Amino acid sequence: MFGGGTPELSAESYPDKRNIPRMDFLVLFLLYLALVLLGFVMICIGSKTHYLQGLISRGAQIFSYVIPECLQRAMLRVLHYLFHTRNYTFVILHLILQGMVYTEYTWEIFGLCQQLEFSLYYLFLPYLLLIVNLVFFALSCVTNPGTITKANELLFLQVYEFDEVMFPKNVRCPTCDLRKPARSKHCSVCNRCVHRFDHHCVWVNNCIGAWNTRYFLSYLWTLTASAATMAVVSTVFLVRLVVMSDVYLQTYVDDLGHLQYLFLTFPRIVFLVGFVVVLSFLLGGYLCFCLYLAATNQTTNEWYKGDRAWCQHCPHMARPPAAEPQAYRNIHSHGLWSNLREIFLPATARYERKKK
Repeated sequence: MFGGGTPELSAESYPDKRNIPRMDFLVLFLLYLALVLLGFVMICIGSKTHYLQGLISRGAQIFSYVIPECLQRAMLRVLHYLFHTRNYTFVILHLILQGMVYTEYTWEIFGLCQQLEFSLYYLFLPYLLLIVNLVFFALSCVTNPGTITKANELLFLQVYEFDEVMFPKNVRCPTCDLRKPARSKHCSVCNRCVHRFDHHCVWVNNCIGAWNTRYFLSYLWTLTASAATMAVVSTVFLVRLVVMSDVYLQTYVDDLGHLQYLFLTFPRIVFLVGFVVVLSFLLGGYLCFCLYLAATNQTTNEWYKGDRAWCQHCPHMARPPAAEPQAYRNIHSHGLWSNLREIFLPATARYERKKK
């Protein structure tokens, strides 16, 4: 099927081949995946570890002596635009990456899987998940996350209890000049206070708050499921194509006279499999983290600040010097089903229906 009579390279023909230093595609690709995973783990650990944050800060200082000042200013402007202003850069990048992955899946894998008599239900499942994912992606982008205004300020103040540690009473937002309801935060990117603020997501160009957390979780779940489904289909296809047909043992001689493995003639498929497998693990890990927060009725903002055991270390809290420090305790968790109902049926929506 794939040319079993492909000429083999004999040791007599190229006796010095073993002396040629060469790293094949798989070695480089595995190194690339290892570096990506290592970088992701370091970012996750460094976000909660002050020691690693110090290392990153010192590393940035060292680079500041090497990189010209004009280039530093340009990089800071670009970073400020990407991460500190509302823009559609990552939305467009998200759609481009998704389009490239599905184009490669359709062009390379879908047709070959049909020839290998794969079930059409499994082959079309990634497309179905893509449609559902794009719906929730759009909802996450355009839905109001729960912006606090003069009109709804009193409504939001009644929803959550103040814990007097992370969320004390009678605190006003210096930017919006509004009383801050419990579990709210001012987003510097969007320049607004958001009720039950979770985080600002650059991939949807929107804050994640009380009114769109449900859409964001559904978007994240369908994105993870589509990546995992594509990873399974692509891996099964590659295993059946390469291992079961013994293609991984077949070799050929390239134009430079080097011995190459035949299955490396499918580099895009190998790269796609590696990419969606790594993406599935990364998205799956983040999804598990978000589900944990939802089950315990926490937000990313609260989880990040929750490791500050003493309230005097929290810069957003103004307390008298004589006040006794208090440990933070999550008072908003009321059981799994109540916590999930709070996300998928926001309390403010029920209040507004009663008001009408």
